[in-house]
Amino acid sequence: MCAPACGPAREGVPVWNVSLEVQPPGGQVQKGKKLVLICLATQGTGDITFSWYKGALGLNLETKTQSSLAAKFEILAVTDSDTEKYYCTADNGYGPSISELVSVTVRSPVSRPVLTVGELGAQVFPGDTVELHCEAQSGSPPILYRFYHEDVILGSSSAPSGGGASFNLSLTAEHSGNYSCEADNGLGPQLSEAVPLTVTVPTEDRKELLASGILEGLFGTLGPTIMALLFCCWLKKRIGRRPARDPSRSPPSPVPQVSNYVNSAAPLQEPSVYENVNVVSSGNEVYSLVYHTQQERPAAVEPRRTQSSDQDAAAIYFRLKKASVTDVDYEDAM
Repeated sequence: MCAPACGPAREGVPVWNVSLEVQPPGGQVQKGKKLVLICLATQGTGDITFSWYKGALGLNLETKTQSSLAAKFEILAVTDSDTEKYYCTADNGYGPSISELVSVTVRSPVSRPVLTVGELGAQVFPGDTVELHCEAQSGSPPILYRFYHEDVILGSSSAPSGGGASFNLSLTAEHSGNYSCEADNGLGPQLSEAVPLTVTVPTEDRKELLASGILEGLFGTLGPTIMALLFCCWLKKRIGRRPARDPSRSPPSPVPQVSNYVNSAAPLQEPSVYENVNVVSSGNEVYSLVYHTQQERPAAVEPRRTQSSDQDAAAIYFRLKKASVTDVDYEDAM
């Protein structure tokens, strides 16, 4: 027989398999943004009481009871102090079930970095080495720093634990100008103010640089013209040095032809072109007037003139008439 102390048997399912999820995923949250902690149970019946705790010592943040297997707790604007480990519990009267610890990291964007270039006010010369130091006063690590000269990147350096970073630069005369640096930890880069640097070039070096610049300019603009003139001079000298024509290789002079005409006083030295033959009959004699053109030909020795210049243009040939004008040996005159 059951005593009155024995009440009716309890009905229901205990809470089981409790876990904690965070948003944003991975537990990386930017400073000032919202953090959401969601406590979940796989099973359980009735009203369930959820509680959230911060740190290993279990600082209670919130407790709420509701008839569901999930509940959430929000931190609207996290601060650096919210970087911690968190866990939650769920209980429906059968005893609490505890989740595992979950780490939350609050990350802060970097502040605007400050750049220092060597020693303040120090005079620098080509060949010197200066240190470029860039540092952001706040920002969650790791921080990547980049160094620039006139918007051209020189190099980069990382600060895994935060703080600043340095970059050593060996100076040349071209390194005068403005320098800046950039800090970035993944939450948005920040650029420093520009810092001017003047590299002092000695007077002798300035003269060399000026002369070098002038020569570079001249060769850059006049280079093609100079090359063309040099080529023309070379070609002219080459043509002027061409060897004299070998007489033995010259084409042979044409062999003088002996005139086939009769009644000529002597064979001509040069071939003649004959034309305009006229026959004149006078009694028993036939006269033929023959014109010839003397072809010019250079002579090594001045030819000896045997006749006056008035007689060079023509010669007169004649022969006795045999029978009649029709019986003349005309071929002999031709």
